[in-house]
Amino acid sequence: MSNLALNQRTKIRASSSDTILKAFIYISIVIVALLCFIPFWIVFINSFASEGAIMQDGFTLIPSEFSIDAYKFILRGAQVWRSYGITIFVTVVGTALAVMVSTMLAYLIASPKVKYRNVIGFMTYFTMIFGSGLVGFYIMIASWLNLKDNILAMILPYVVNPFYVFILVSFFRDLPQELSESAMIDGANDMITFFKIALPVSKPVIATVSLFYALVYWNDWWLALLFIDDYQKQPLQMMIRKLMANVNMAQYVGGTTNYGAVIPTMGIQLAIVCITIGPIILLYPFVQKYFVKGIMIGSVKG
Repeated sequence: MSNLALNQRTKIRASSSDTILKAFIYISIVIVALLCFIPFWIVFINSFASEGAIMQDGFTLIPSEFSIDAYKFILRGAQVWRSYGITIFVTVVGTALAVMVSTMLAYLIASPKVKYRNVIGFMTYFTMIFGSGLVGFYIMIASWLNLKDNILAMILPYVVNPFYVFILVSFFRDLPQELSESAMIDGANDMITFFKIALPVSKPVIATVSLFYALVYWNDWWLALLFIDDYQKQPLQMMIRKLMANVNMAQYVGGTTNYGAVIPTMGIQLAIVCITIGPIILLYPFVQKYFVKGIMIGSVKG
C-alpha cells in the first residue's frame, strides 16, 4: 500500500512539474510574440497619427489624434502606383525566372550523371566569394548588354544566387536516386525527370528559395540607382528613397507643402514602412508551411 501511495505522489509531482514547465513555455511564447508584435503595431498605428500627436506624445500604442495625411501625401501622385506596378512585375517575373534557373542549375550540379558537375559547382561557388567589382558590373550591364533604363537590368543580375543554389543542391542530393532511375527505365529523359519527378517533390525548398528571392527583388533599390535614370521606370523602393529626400529637403527649407500645410514627416516615414512591407506580410502565410519544412532541409539524416 505504501508503494502505491509513493507511486501516486511521484506521478502527482511529475504532473505538477509538467504543468509548470508548460505554463513557463506558454508564457515565454506569449512574451516573445508580444515583443515581436508591439514594434510593428507601433509603426502601423502611428502611421495614422497626426504629426502634432507624434511630436507631442511620441510613438504611443494608441495615438491621441488620428490622421491619414501621411497616406494622402504618398498616394496622391500617379508615380507611386506606377512604381508599385513595376516593383510587383520585377518581383513576380524575377522570382519565377530566378527560381527556375537556380533550380535547373542545382539539379545539374547535384546529378551524378553529369560529367563536369564539380567544375560547374566550383564556378558557381567561386562567384559567391569573388565578384567582378562595381566598375566591371556596370560596364557589363549598361554597355555590353545595353540594359540602361531597361527593366531587365533589375531582374537579370539576381537570377542566380549561389547561396540559394547550394540550398537546392543539398536538397536534390538527398533525393533517392531510385526515383530518377525508375523514370529512366520507363523511358523518361532528363527534362521529363526534372519536371515530372524532381520538381513535384521539391515544393518545400522551392517555396523557401522563392520567398528569399522575392524579398531580394522587392527590397532592391541598388540596381535602380545604378541603371534606371527614367523616373517612370523606377521601382517602389527607389521612388520612396527620392520621396524621403524631397520631404527632408522641404522640411529643411520651409517645412510646408505648396498648399501651406505642414509636411507629416514622421507619419510619412511610418506609412512608407507599412506600404513597403505589406505585400510581403500578406504573402508569408501562404508559404509558411513550406518555409518551415524548407529550413529543416539537411538537419535530419537517416
